[in-house]
Amino acid sequence: MGNRRRTRLFKAIALCLPILLLLVVELLLRLFGYGHDTSLFIRYPDDPRYWVMNKYASALYFSDTANATRGSIEPFAVQKATNTFRVFVLGESTTAGYPYFHNGSFDRWLQFRLMHEHPELHFEFINVSLTAVNSWTVLDFGRQVLQYQPDAVLVYTGHNEYYGALGIGSTSHIANSRLLVRTVLTMRRLRLVQLLGSFFSAFRPSGASPDARENLLQRMAADQRIVYGSAAYEAGIRQFRDNMEELCRLVDAKGIPLFLSNLVSNEKDQPPLGEDSAARREFTFGDSAYRACDYGVARRHYIQAKEVDPLRFRAPAAIDSEILRLCAGYPHVHLVDAQKFLRGASPTGILGRETLLEHVHPNLYGYALLSEAFYTSMQGLFGAATGSKMSFDELLAKMPVTAVDSLNGAYTIMMLKSRWPFHEPIPAGFKRGNTVQEQLAGAIAVGRLSWLDATNELYTLSMRTGDKRTALKAVGAVLLEHPSNTRYALYAGRLSFELREDSDAVFYFKLAYTADPSPANLQSLYLLYMKLDQPGQASSWLDSAMARQPDDARLGSLKSLTGLIIRLKAQLAASPGDKTLSRQLALYYHEAGADEAAERYR
Repeated sequence: MGNRRRTRLFKAIALCLPILLLLVVELLLRLFGYGHDTSLFIRYPDDPRYWVMNKYASALYFSDTANATRGSIEPFAVQKATNTFRVFVLGESTTAGYPYFHNGSFDRWLQFRLMHEHPELHFEFINVSLTAVNSWTVLDFGRQVLQYQPDAVLVYTGHNEYYGALGIGSTSHIANSRLLVRTVLTMRRLRLVQLLGSFFSAFRPSGASPDARENLLQRMAADQRIVYGSAAYEAGIRQFRDNMEELCRLVDAKGIPLFLSNLVSNEKDQPPLGEDSAARREFTFGDSAYRACDYGVARRHYIQAKEVDPLRFRAPAAIDSEILRLCAGYPHVHLVDAQKFLRGASPTGILGRETLLEHVHPNLYGYALLSEAFYTSMQGLFGAATGSKMSFDELLAKMPVTAVDSLNGAYTIMMLKSRWPFHEPIPAGFKRGNTVQEQLAGAIAVGRLSWLDATNELYTLSMRTGDKRTALKAVGAVLLEHPSNTRYALYAGRLSFELREDSDAVFYFKLAYTADPSPANLQSLYLLYMKLDQPGQASSWLDSAMARQPDDARLGSLKSLTGLIIRLKAQLAASPGDKTLSRQLALYYHEAGADEAAERYR
């Protein structure tokens, strides 16, 4: 009996030893700092008071990490402040704003509009979208963002279900089994698995590295013929359904509003991308009906051409059906009808080049419309605007996207479409041009200049030539990229004042003071109100500053001077023709440094 127990014990020890050894190796690798933490967020190296997206977060999803894409750097506070409305944005390349990125993305358009309409709130929009991913990444990131106190989650995803990372037809496909995919993702978080991956990569033949002649679309697409209704086609729909169902269930259980958009893709100006006679035939029928102005028939044929196109870079209608079902099935999941807004901007109601650049990515107008769709769906969250209500036309006029942004997008798409699967050669006579905007955009498009450096250079050159309108766009663009930098807000405020856009000037100076209630920023805000001949507003801001700094004698002096101006204005209102009062007002305004207001009373 004793021998039998010892035998069992030895067998148990023999089984546990390898596991224990692996555990010790894993702990040692972590102790010595080998490998990468793949959590979605890490402390911001430049300021540990903030979280920022981890550049290694995407490595889990790509079998070849050379294809792994990285997101944007949008720090947000570890300690969420009061009056903060925090929004996480999840999705793929369209959600990231490709090919413009930065202020081209729909969430930046939305943020710009909301921060003007609701200045009482501090908006944090954190976009964790990546190019070349799909619902697997969206689900995993969505699960993690729930730990960071979101007030809303915005999702636009579905086009990459077949060729995005872990997609059914992608080069990083693992299996159709959810259990097996989850197991592999868990293992890839282990440092030991990362070590083994690096070891095997060292022995990879040189020819196995990514071919520089191929774009990411081509490198990710393994199965380039997924037939409509086939097993692979149905597996893609099922993958989207299961992942998004889980995400909706998780977010809904927390009572957090999730805004889920349907999808747009180019119908009339994008022929089928795959080699398929049925798809080509449907597209030709669509063209014929379109030329005959029979737009209803044309639209049906164009959509059918997209549906049977075997190269599945555009989501099939079944994905939209799943989105509608999910929005109807969960009380906190709300439909964003992007199709309605982009179709409404197309003269015939058929999606094409009016709002889209190629197969799925909007142009700047399209991104603005996408933001309008989300804005409309989110109206119940904020109540009445306390700031200046901004119409869609005003948004188009004021949004800080520059000609450099637009040109960079055009050049990027031109280069993309010259390769697989589009094969549209760059026109033989194309010349980039020698304007400042064209030169800067060209440098960004080929990676010789960062977007931030190009935009700063545009600002400097615009100020040098007296083009204050372009300078305001440029500094506003950088401010959206770095909202915590009050210097940009002050620049934008001064330029707005010089352009006689008084409400925008007030907005930007308030933004600077709210973010940093320093004496210098108070002085800027106070002086602005005085220059605008609004001493009552200036006085109220002095009151709040004096409450913060009761021992500041300078504030007391300004308060007395402002009080004199308020009283003189009241007297002048009672005696409008009194030139003595007018001269006295001008004198006091001059003493306050507000010569613009003084000029009104001289």
